[in-house]
Amino acid sequence: MNIVDRFLRYVSFCTTSDENTGKTPSTPGQMVFARYLADELKSIGLSDVSLDENGYIMATLEANDQRPMTNDQRPIIGFIAHMDTSPDASGENVKTSIVKAEERDFIDARYAGQDVIVTDNKTLLGADDKAGIAEIVTAMEYLIAHPEIKHGKIRVGFTPDEEIGCGADHFDVAAFGADFAYTMDGGAIGELEFENFNAAACKIHIHGLNVHPGYGYKKMHNSMLIANELAAMLPAHETPAHTQGYEGFYHLVGMQGTVEESTLSYIIRDHDRARFEARKQFIETVVARINELYGAGTAEAEIRDQYYNMREKIEPVMHIIDLAQEAMKVVGVCPNIFAGGENFHSRYEYLPIRSLEAAQGVILEIVKRVAAQR
Repeated sequence: MNIVDRFLRYVSFCTTSDENTGKTPSTPGQMVFARYLADELKSIGLSDVSLDENGYIMATLEANDQRPMTNDQRPIIGFIAHMDTSPDASGENVKTSIVKAEERDFIDARYAGQDVIVTDNKTLLGADDKAGIAEIVTAMEYLIAHPEIKHGKIRVGFTPDEEIGCGADHFDVAAFGADFAYTMDGGAIGELEFENFNAAACKIHIHGLNVHPGYGYKKMHNSMLIANELAAMLPAHETPAHTQGYEGFYHLVGMQGTVEESTLSYIIRDHDRARFEARKQFIETVVARINELYGAGTAEAEIRDQYYNMREKIEPVMHIIDLAQEAMKVVGVCPNIFAGGENFHSRYEYLPIRSLEAAQGVILEIVKRVAAQR
């Protein structure tokens, strides 16, 4: 199956994750898709295909390169992508079309003349990260069909719930067994990431007091107004709309409320670990201030770390980043691993077909380069 048809089939599955269910996978659609993927991996010829009760898939492409290595140790490479899509917009009943880049005003001009996969702007496309899955599966299928390309053992893994910060929670690193692995989950073509934000999720619960509005004087505490007051205490210019690069932020991703009860949902991000910890402490300080103003127990924060900056783990093994950079150059991509999509988490998400194909090419080139090392 060609990579475009495979991707279009994948986005027909609704795999939106949901942080409120407390389950893994957090939504049943992810397990439906996982079963489909597991069957597909078996059908194209991968071995050791497993799907556990939490929705994690692992599989193996066995080595076909029997040439001796000088150190008698052939590295096992892994490629990983996630199955879920962001809850920021609907991922159900995705309707796709292929257009020229100039036909949509939200597509970057650098893709002029290219064929681009888009939706009807009512849902996510799902390139984040079904593009990554399509790239990995198609690359494995290509290697199976071309045994003249020699390679060592390759492991692939697909995970649920990455979009809600839980993708690694039940990932069995020992069972995966790769010496090193790449996630095909970046954005635009040429993107190569080896560091990321430290991340936490935060829910702030506000408890109000509702009485008849005719008798509310000095009695009523409207939790929604208190929530607005708390939100205004956070730095106005430390939000995604005002920050870039390594600058950290507080991002309000959800608000629910009545007079009696309200909840603010934030994600907290910062590349620097010390500043990340300070941001979490500032949330606690703001909550304490609300309790001073309106009484103990008015506000409470639940803060959960999601993941940390991977740079400290990558720096001792930077050769694997150099390998990916070299692979991108060979396939004509200038490093600035990417999956190719743009406008992630938006109804205006899109995927240039050339970028999708280039990412598959990077996978193949990495495999070849590892096999060539002696």
